[in-house]
Amino acid sequence: MPPASSKASAQPAGALTSASPSDSAPAPAETDTRLTPGGPGYRRMSFALFAAGLATFALLYSTQALLPAISADFAVTADTASWTVSAATGALALFVLPLSALSERFGRRTLMTVSLTVAVVVGLLVPFAPDLGWLIALRAVQGAALAGLPASAMAYLAEEVRPKALVAAIGLFVAGNSIGGMSGRVLTGWVAQAWDWRAALAAVGLMALVCALAFRLLLPAPRHFRAGSLRPRVLARTVRGHLANPLLCRLYVIGALFMTVFGAVYTVIGYRLVGAPFSLPQGVVGSIFLVYLVGTASSAAAGRLVGRLGRRGALYLAVGTTASGLLLSLSDGLAAVLLGLVLITAGFFAGHAVASSSVSRTATQGRAQASALYQSAYYFGSSVGGTLGAFAFHTGGWAGTVLLGLLAVLGVVSVTLYGSHAARAERRVLVAAAAHR
Repeated sequence: MPPASSKASAQPAGALTSASPSDSAPAPAETDTRLTPGGPGYRRMSFALFAAGLATFALLYSTQALLPAISADFAVTADTASWTVSAATGALALFVLPLSALSERFGRRTLMTVSLTVAVVVGLLVPFAPDLGWLIALRAVQGAALAGLPASAMAYLAEEVRPKALVAAIGLFVAGNSIGGMSGRVLTGWVAQAWDWRAALAAVGLMALVCALAFRLLLPAPRHFRAGSLRPRVLARTVRGHLANPLLCRLYVIGALFMTVFGAVYTVIGYRLVGAPFSLPQGVVGSIFLVYLVGTASSAAAGRLVGRLGRRGALYLAVGTTASGLLLSLSDGLAAVLLGLVLITAGFFAGHAVASSSVSRTATQGRAQASALYQSAYYFGSSVGGTLGAFAFHTGGWAGTVLLGLLAVLGVVSVTLYGSHAARAERRVLVAAAAHR
């Protein structure tokens, strides 16, 4: 029997005109089922990841506003007490990459659910820590558990949301982070003033439990996830590929430097405000973190900033805003310090949203690992910033902390300028190569 192709080729040309419409019509284009604003599932996804981001930041930085009270209770200095924050962020930085590899195999939603559950359970145990050593150890375990959330959430969004809506979707997740950071600190401040810091940590744990339940009930099942390999060689090859990408490496450094500023400022600001000349009570100090609402707005607006100014232009605007806030915070007037915190917060969250969304768009393969490397650098910056910021405050006062922040901001400018120069040089090489063809 001759092959089918031979029979087809033997047919007269007129036979093609008698084919049915279903045979001759072109195949319909494949429908893009990824989520988009206004589409089914997008709102549920937004609320779910908002709740996850809220719980993540509320738990991760739950002791930050309480550091003066913890210092007084355990009779330790600011730089020692700051380890209750740095241990959590440092553990997250260490574990985010291996846990992101697990998300490639077992799924983003599964890993985020397990991570958030463990973190909440530990959060409910933290208030019962018998001494500072146990408190730091439990906080490290909590940070390691939370490592499963940020990179997996970024990868989930990159897979399930259409590219044009990705920056806005990530901005909403980052906005949840800012609300979580704010509400956790405000809540702990007032609860600690009414009772003590242990009751404040218990309140954060209960709030995170509610967020975890909402997250699991609302998050849509992934439709575009494809399980990857857990083989170490595959993971190492993926990581090496990301680290060999100059743009990704610059984004990782930018994220770390922005978070160094933020970690330093918010680790130390409580000590400054409870001391002279402000002498504010713990509840009022906790309420200072309401300025996180500014971060919610600036991170959600990151997509519009990139559309108008480009990625580098948006980063320069974020840098200028952050630096202005640092300089203004040197004033001894409370209003000026508060305005400085507003500018620092707005600049940081805008810069973070731009850099993190750029990572997700740049990486075409191994998105979870690309996001994990960014998150690792980001939280490493938080850990370093918190520890160095507290040390700078202990040795040089608030001016020492501001100097550290300005050096980190200068680093962001340097990296961004280098990226612009490298892009122009690459274009010149491509133009020259095309001209010689």
